[in-house]
Order: sequence, then C-alpha cells, then structure tokens
Amino acid sequence: MTGIVLFGCFALFLILGVPVAIALGAATMASILFSPDFAITTAVIPQRIFGGLESTSLMAIAFFVLAGNLMTKGGISRRLVDLANSIVGGVRGGMSLALILASAFFAALSGSAPATVIAIGSMMYGDMVRIGYPKERTAGLLVVAGGLGPIIPPSIIMVVYCTMTGASVGDMFKSGMAIGVIIMAALMTVVLYFAQKEKWPKAEKLITVKEFLMNFFKAIPALMLPIILDSAKGAAMVLFIVATSTAFSWVFTFSGISESLVSSIIAMNLNPAMFSLIIAVILLMFGTFLEGIATAVLLVPVLWPIASSMGINVIHFGMIVCISNVVGTMTPPVAVNIFSAASVSKLKMGDIVKGEIPFFVGYLVVFFAVVLIPAISTFLL
Repeated sequence: MTGIVLFGCFALFLILGVPVAIALGAATMASILFSPDFAITTAVIPQRIFGGLESTSLMAIAFFVLAGNLMTKGGISRRLVDLANSIVGGVRGGMSLALILASAFFAALSGSAPATVIAIGSMMYGDMVRIGYPKERTAGLLVVAGGLGPIIPPSIIMVVYCTMTGASVGDMFKSGMAIGVIIMAALMTVVLYFAQKEKWPKAEKLITVKEFLMNFFKAIPALMLPIILDSAKGAAMVLFIVATSTAFSWVFTFSGISESLVSSIIAMNLNPAMFSLIIAVILLMFGTFLEGIATAVLLVPVLWPIASSMGINVIHFGMIVCISNVVGTMTPPVAVNIFSAASVSKLKMGDIVKGEIPFFVGYLVVFFAVVLIPAISTFLL
C-alpha cells in the first residue's frame, strides 16, 4: 500500500508539472499521512531532508555550477575552442573534431551537459555552418558531444551518486576520465568517417607551432578555473532534489518495499552481467522522461543494495548510472541537450535528432561496453 501511495503520488505530481524536488517531498508526506503501514508523524520529513544535505561532497556542486556559469557568460570558452581547433583543426572535418575536444575541455570544468552544449555551440555552430558543415549533423554532434559534460570530471551526478552510496569521489572521477576519453575516440571515429563520406570542409591553412602555443597559453586561465571558490543559486535546485529524495528513499526503505524488491530480484538468480543490462535499460527508460539527477536519487537507493548483493563494483555501477542518465539528455521527450542545441541552431528537434543518430549510436556502443565489461570502469583504480 505504501509503495502505491508513494510512487502513485510522485507520478501524479510529475504529470501535473510539479517541480521534481517538491513532487518528491509531497509524495513522501502523502505516504506517511495516508498509508496505514506507518505509525510515525510527518516531523520525520524535515529531519531526513536536512540529514540528506549533511555531506561535505555536496559542497562541490555549487563550485561546478559556478565554473560553468563563469565560462558560459565570461567568454572563457572561446579560448578553449581556439585551443581545440589548434590541435585537430587541420584535417577534413577538423572543426567537428575540435567541437568534440572543446566539449571535453569544457566538461572538465562545468560538469553539466546542457551548459556544455550551449557554451560550445554558441562559439562554433554558426562558424561551422557558414563554411559548409551540414546543419543537422553539426547540431546532432553538439548534442552528443555535450554528453561528455557529466562524464569527464568534475561531475555533479557523480558527486550525488557517491553521496548516496559511499563510493569514493576520486575513484569515480578516475573512471569517468577513462570512459570520457573512450567516448571521445568513438565520436571522433564517426566524425572522420562522415567527413570523408560527405566531404565536409577542410582547413585551408594549417596552424603554426607559434599560433598553437599562443592559443595554449591563452587557454591556461580557463583550464585553471576550478580553483576559483564561490557559490551560486543554480546549485540550490540540485541540492533541493537531493534533500527531498533522501526523505523519499527513507520511506521506501522503512516501509519494507526495498527489502521485498531486493529479495524478489535475488530470487530470479540473475548473473551480474544480465542484471547490469536490465538495470541499464530501466535507467535509459527513466532518463527519457525524468531529469538525470532526479533519476539517480530516486533509483540508486533502491537498486544499489541489489547490485551490491550480487558483488557488482560500486564504481562500475556508478558509471552505468551516470552514462545512462547522460543518454537521457539526448533522447526525447526531456532531452535537455536537444533543446539546448535547438536554441543555438534554431533547427527543429526532429532535424537535430536525425543528425545526431550516427553519433548517438557510437555513444551507445561505448555505454553497453561499459555495462557488460566492468574492467572498462575499474582498470584505473
């Protein structure tokens, strides 16, 4: 009964357009008030909400948000674009390679997928289209390359995951860096193929060593941006979701639903690989209609105890969670990366989706390799 009230109210509030954080809190309160299984008062809700914020790891979120805002609004990202273009801009389709590399640089400072799409897209999309790059392909690549934001450290969703599971933030960041490089290589391979097939533009002038060094030294302040300490209101939204989700998860566990679910799945005798694959599909489905951090705070407390009982490594499981949520930013109807790319390119969502398909497939290949081969997530640990 408690589970029906808890998830039913949460789903209803989401359908009505209630913000995720408030929907989580309201569903928690409704389950306590109307479920016959509880003999506790709603006073436990604020206790759990404030308890959910008692983690020093969460302090990092405010700094990641600040870094992204400074780079987007302060023009710093132009220096990263120039540096990326200096490195890979001299081949056919070189600006597309530079877009991927610039997205990786920006990802290492912002930790946000839509922020990466907007910042790099506003710098590069117009110039690329003007010199002959196909609009849909360029916008689609921007959507998928922006997905490096939450994968290459620092990453907001990784910090949230570590807060919920007790995993090492440092280990998650090492794994994210390795997988981010693999994703970059996959995207660059697809770009080089289509650049030759569709005859994308090639730079007429190769950059000199002097110009490369100038761009590199100009980019140093941007690359050193994480040392700046301050906070911004953008972090409040994420922290609010984390806080209310803590109370939501506590009710889920306290009511015994979590234990029953764990027992049911264990009874199915799934091997770790099959369980990981099923969880990956479930997370991908949730990611199509729910924001990434909300998906993580809703499902990780439920799924991690099951994964742990099967001997799945906490970092491996964390990368499944993080990458699946990134994929959600590229798939309608939520698709914040597609919305961000549309705001930059002024194209229709359908056109962007068509353009992103080959790059999206490359991203998915890496994702399912991570799901089925735990060593990809753990070989640096």
